[in-house]
Amino acid sequence: MVNMNRRQFFKVTGATLAGSSLALLGVAPGTAMAEVRQYKLARMTETRNTCPYCSVACGLLMYGLGDGAKNARASIMHIEGDPDHPVNRGTLCPKGAALIDFIHSPNRLKFPEYRAPGSDKWVRMSWDDALTRITKLMKADRDANFVEKTADGKTVNRWLTTGMLAASASSNEVGYITHKTVRSMGMLAFDNQARV
Repeated sequence: MVNMNRRQFFKVTGATLAGSSLALLGVAPGTAMAEVRQYKLARMTETRNTCPYCSVACGLLMYGLGDGAKNARASIMHIEGDPDHPVNRGTLCPKGAALIDFIHSPNRLKFPEYRAPGSDKWVRMSWDDALTRITKLMKADRDANFVEKTADGKTVNRWLTTGMLAASASSNEVGYITHKTVRSMGMLAFDNQARV
């Protein structure tokens, strides 16, 4: 017979009871260690993107579930920082980390809307109609306000009544093309969101 005090007895019987109860419930250490859990993003489609919030332009990895089959809508399920992106190297600020809430918000505007002068409500319009309207208004403004020569006869070819604010998340190539396009129209008021 082993000499054991009351405290040691309760430790031994408690451990034995807990171990046998867990084994009966299927929580055997051998079984638990042998099973490999499936990677949570294994079935998802990975898409690289840029965070829309500020001018830092952090890289994102967005994971969507849905294969594009008939009657199936893809949905973004997880967003994280892109570890291969040179700007943020996988990190995100609190706003970028909570981007999934922005994407799935019921208040998110997904279509262009127009409010006529004097009206109190917004009317949804198609992207083609919105871009056509913007183009027509820009052309009318440029035709009315384009300055080809100054009063003393110097050629200036400038358009001072409209400006352009470029996106800071664009690549250098897109920025270069945007700059050339805007300057070719004569716009002088041109800036980038990174400076704002």
